[in-house]
Amino acid sequence: MIQIKRLSSTDVSFNEALMELLAFESAQDAKLDATVADILADIKNRGDEALLEYTRRFDRWDPVSAAALELPRQRLQQALQDLPADQRDALEQAALRVRAYHEKQLAQSWSYIESDGTLLGQKITPLDRVGLYVPGGKASYPSSVLMNAIPAKVAGVGELVMVVPTPAGETNDLVLAAAAICEVDRVFTIGGAQAVGALAYGTSTVPQVDKIVGPGNAYVAAAKRRVFGMVGIDMIAGPSEILVICDGKTNPDWIAMDLFSQAEHDELAQAILLSPDADFIDAVAASIARQLEAMPRKAVIRASLEDRGALIQVRDLDEACAIANHIAPEHLELSVEQPEKWLKKIRHAGAIFLGRYTSEALGDYCAGPNHVLPTSRTARFSSPLGVYDFQKRSSIIKVSEQGAAKLGPIASILAHGEGLQAHAMSAEYRIVNGADIK
Repeated sequence: MIQIKRLSSTDVSFNEALMELLAFESAQDAKLDATVADILADIKNRGDEALLEYTRRFDRWDPVSAAALELPRQRLQQALQDLPADQRDALEQAALRVRAYHEKQLAQSWSYIESDGTLLGQKITPLDRVGLYVPGGKASYPSSVLMNAIPAKVAGVGELVMVVPTPAGETNDLVLAAAAICEVDRVFTIGGAQAVGALAYGTSTVPQVDKIVGPGNAYVAAAKRRVFGMVGIDMIAGPSEILVICDGKTNPDWIAMDLFSQAEHDELAQAILLSPDADFIDAVAASIARQLEAMPRKAVIRASLEDRGALIQVRDLDEACAIANHIAPEHLELSVEQPEKWLKKIRHAGAIFLGRYTSEALGDYCAGPNHVLPTSRTARFSSPLGVYDFQKRSSIIKVSEQGAAKLGPIASILAHGEGLQAHAMSAEYRIVNGADIK
């Protein structure tokens, strides 16, 4: 029998129990971090030579040269052509929906002119080159390709370089087909910290990028953390999370399976239910116990739910929303009547799923919004991956002669107050209409 935590918001120790439930030790393992540091330094110093050595050691295949690490574009197209019709159709439909959603995010340059002729504005430009890390080999995450590559393409990124590990030389046609659909420019069969290093520093074969996005294991996360600053990164993601708020009127089997959908990712994933209905919580618990045995990943689901999951009874839906804002989950399902009403009370969540028919799984694959979301309570200050992550902004300032006369005294006073005389004089030199400087 599965043992999942049962909590009540009326218990005097509830706040402490909730904090303990949410606690996640994200500190880097010292040995792992040291290993990653050594790999990155080696890639930086020896380039392709080191990259080949790590590929032979960790991925267990022997490329004849660094050039053999890159897949020809024909290989991507062949993978797409060879897919079963239903898989190709599903990928293409998902890609269309993801693109349509992200096209709404595309920011445009803008400017305005003040009464004295001074022009102020903002210039939007895409990044030149982005690296996309995709898990590979026996793992199959074509959805990760769609969610990372399509916003970059919509933003107008000049070149998208994908890296995907190929353990024992094994490639995954679903992943390569997704790369073809997304028009990824170059694909290298490398993975791990060494792939992150190659993208960050560049080698004779792998081009240096401006930003690295995409999920990976602990070594990949540690490497992204270390190269941040030399290149941009999307985020350091923690384990997957789902929080379901339910009024007790949704089929409990649906809610149990929604909790499973995140728990099956990882033993460290977190799945929590908040409901004011004690009988409904009992029904969900019974459904969890009944459905678990049929799940192929039942061992992972069991470990996740027993170690980090919880079924929590709250006073009412208002309190459920308040607790949800404290948790700031990656995924939040509002499985309630009039979900739009309760949406107004939600301030912190990566993605919010409204209504009984909106399963989180749809967001993972094909609804349209991005599935790369802030975890570990970072939704308090972070947002989903989007087109804006592949664009940058430059301020535009064109000051007229009249504007210089108006702004110069302000800048001069402030600069003198900071003890920066050259700043003050630079502004003063351009005051040509006799404006007073005090």
